[in-house]
Amino acid sequence: MTGSQVIVTGGCGFIGSHLVELLLETGHRVTVVDNLSTGKLSNLSSVSDNSDLEIKQVDVNDSDSLQEILSGVEIVFHLAALASIVPSIDNPLEYYRANVDGTVSVLEAARSAGVRRVVFAASSSCYGIPDSYPTTEDAPIRPEYPYALTKWLAEQTVLHWGQVYGIEVISLRLFNVYGPRARTKDAYGAVLGVFLAQKLAGQPLTIVGDGEQTRDFTYVTDVARAFMAAGDAPQAACRQVYNVGSGGTYSVNRLAGLIGGETVHVPKRPAEPDCTFADISRIQSGLGWSSSVDFEEGVARVMSDIENFQDAPVWTPETIADHTKTWFERLGAKSG
Repeated sequence: MTGSQVIVTGGCGFIGSHLVELLLETGHRVTVVDNLSTGKLSNLSSVSDNSDLEIKQVDVNDSDSLQEILSGVEIVFHLAALASIVPSIDNPLEYYRANVDGTVSVLEAARSAGVRRVVFAASSSCYGIPDSYPTTEDAPIRPEYPYALTKWLAEQTVLHWGQVYGIEVISLRLFNVYGPRARTKDAYGAVLGVFLAQKLAGQPLTIVGDGEQTRDFTYVTDVARAFMAAGDAPQAACRQVYNVGSGGTYSVNRLAGLIGGETVHVPKRPAEPDCTFADISRIQSGLGWSSSVDFEEGVARVMSDIENFQDAPVWTPETIADHTKTWFERLGAKSG
């Protein structure tokens, strides 16, 4: 794949921007497709003057523009999507259009343009509340809210297009990605970013429930390497789903302890698992990938750039309660 022309949809976003940096560092020519609804040009400020980078402000549902952009491209990394639980509950149609219809648009443009491979950013939220840990790719699919459902439907579409139209496709189910540039707009955004904004503001860290729930926190540069591994994988490894996790699971209390400061507890949210923990044996054997940044090191890296979170919203128990009201109303009634 070295030196090839590739596309990164959502390349101005959190994970996408780190992937773009890695692709450029390894000699690729990269075109970013991003409508900037959630991504930011500033996320690519470190590579903005790189002559091998081109940024197209285009929505993935603009099929005509997309087909022209994809002409001559070998690989598409499709990361463009709407994330977050609460907005997906409030606006399910918007999420369906962005995450499902948008993926169909990318696949059809890729098919028409003769793109060889599509690597898709799927979500471990499709597992819902798993029966066992670490969770394998063969675990039952139980999406608990529209975001999870739309990402899983998009994944199934990717796999189907690969089956019917012969495109080399790989889907990566990402677990609890954290690191620099993590989104903090939503109260369910990356918890580390939420905590750091609170720490900068001198506010207590808001711990959901008792804080003993654990998450498979996976550092963003490791995730970018997983996409690279998928791009480089042999054809025999395609038409597969792979978990992308850290190889461990860590409590929210442990994270809060690493950051330090006062804490305050907010109610546990319905339809949330007590644990997320990926079985990564398939990606280790199939793509030769494993994580390299351990939890403490990753947290320390982000904390060293804590000033980058000074413009992030500072969530309080009151604003969190207001923001997650719909969540409790819809999912609480279902699970209660």
